[in-house]
Amino acid sequence: MEKIAVGIIGMGDMGKMLNRLLPTSVSSYRSVNACDTPAKYDTLKEQFAGSANVHILANGHLVSRSSDYIIYSVEAEAIDSIVAQYGPSTKQGAIVGGQTSCKAPEISAFEKHLPIDVEIISCHSLHGPHVDPEGQPLVLIKHRASQQSFELVEKVLSCFKSKHVHLTAEKHDRITADTQAVTHAAFLSMGTAWRANNQFPWEINRYVGGIENVKINVTLRIYSNKWHVYAGLAILNPSAKNQIRQYAQSVTELFKLMLGGHRVELAKRIKTAGEAVFKPGRGDEDLLLRDEVLDRFSLGKVPKEKTPNNHLSLLAMVDCWWKLGIVPYDHMICSTPLFRLWLGVTEYLFRKPSLLDEVIKTAIEDNSFRSDDLEFTFAARGWSDCVSFGNFSSYRDRFEGIQEYFAPRFPEATKLGNEMIKTILEKTENA
Repeated sequence: MEKIAVGIIGMGDMGKMLNRLLPTSVSSYRSVNACDTPAKYDTLKEQFAGSANVHILANGHLVSRSSDYIIYSVEAEAIDSIVAQYGPSTKQGAIVGGQTSCKAPEISAFEKHLPIDVEIISCHSLHGPHVDPEGQPLVLIKHRASQQSFELVEKVLSCFKSKHVHLTAEKHDRITADTQAVTHAAFLSMGTAWRANNQFPWEINRYVGGIENVKINVTLRIYSNKWHVYAGLAILNPSAKNQIRQYAQSVTELFKLMLGGHRVELAKRIKTAGEAVFKPGRGDEDLLLRDEVLDRFSLGKVPKEKTPNNHLSLLAMVDCWWKLGIVPYDHMICSTPLFRLWLGVTEYLFRKPSLLDEVIKTAIEDNSFRSDDLEFTFAARGWSDCVSFGNFSSYRDRFEGIQEYFAPRFPEATKLGNEMIKTILEKTENA
C-alpha cells in the first residue's frame, strides 16, 4: 500500500496530541502536514522544527491540497465555517475526518462542503489530550468510504494503541450524551457551588477522603481543560440538552424532598432508581472502586472520622439515569475515564446498603451540607439553562470564571487525576 500524507487542521491540544503520536509510526504514511490560525504559524514552525516528517503549513488550503487523509481537529462550534473555508480545496480522492466530540454538525459540514469524490471517515478519542491513549476507546465512523480506505485509517491511527470502536455518527452522539453530557454537568455544578460558597473543598475536613476525593479531583480536572471541550458536546449534541435538563430536575426534586423531611418518599425514590440502574443482589464483591482506592488520592489530609454526606450529586445522577432509561454499563466499551470514575463512585454508594441508608438519614436529619446543596441545585439549573439557550459565550463566561478560581490547584489535581484514571482503567478494562 502506497504511503500517504496525513493532514491536521487545528493544532489545539488534541491536534498536538495527534502530531505527537503520528510521527512515532511511519509505516503507513510519509509525512504529517499541519496548520492552525495564521497568528500561530511562526510559533508552530519553531515548535516542530526538529520533527523531520512534520510540516507546518500556512493554512488549511495548503494542508487540504497536499494530504491524502485530513483530520479536522477544531472546536465543534466552528466546524461548519472551517470546513466551508478549506473543504473545497481537498485533494481529489482524499479521506477526510474530524475529531470533534459531537458528530451531527461535523458530518453535516462534511456533506455540505466537501467534493463528492472525497471519502468521509471520522474519529473521536474518548479521553482528554493529557491522558495516555493506550487502551482507551477510539471511535471510528465509516460514513462515506470504501473498506480499503477504512482499513488504511485504522492502520494510520493504530499508533495510538487505543481500542477501536466502530459506530455510526448517530450512535456516537447518543452514547456520548449518555456517558459524558450529564457527567460533565454534575462536576461543573460542583465547581460552581464551591466557588459560590467561596470554598476550596480540600481545605474542609468534610470534603476530604473517600468519594469526596473523586468529586474534587475530577471537578478540578474538568475545569483545567478548555471550555469548548464541554460546550460543543452539551450544546450541539441533539441528545445532550434533555439529559442535562433531567439531571437538573432530579437534583431539584431530591433536594426538595430533603428540605421537606420526606424520608419515606426520598428513600423509595432513591432505592427504586438504584434497583433499576444496578443489578440487585450482587453485593459489593465486584465493585469498580473500593475504600483503599478512594482514600489514596487526596488533595488534603484525610481525617480519622469522615463527615456523613447526603451525596446529592450522586443520588441525582442515578435518579437521572433511571428517569431516562439509561443503563450505564451498556456503554463501558466506549466510555471515557471520567465516566468510569463517576460510575465507580455511584456504584460504590448504591451497592453498599448500609452506606445508602446513612446517606438517606443524613439527607433528612443533618443540615451540614444544606448551603452546599442549595448552591449545587442553583448551579445544576443554571448550567441546564445555559445549555438550553445554546449560547456559547455565556457558557464560556461561566466556565472560565470558575476555572480562574481553582487554577492554583490544577497541577496537583491533574497528577492525582491521572493516577486515579490509571487505577480505574485497570479495574474496568474487561468490564
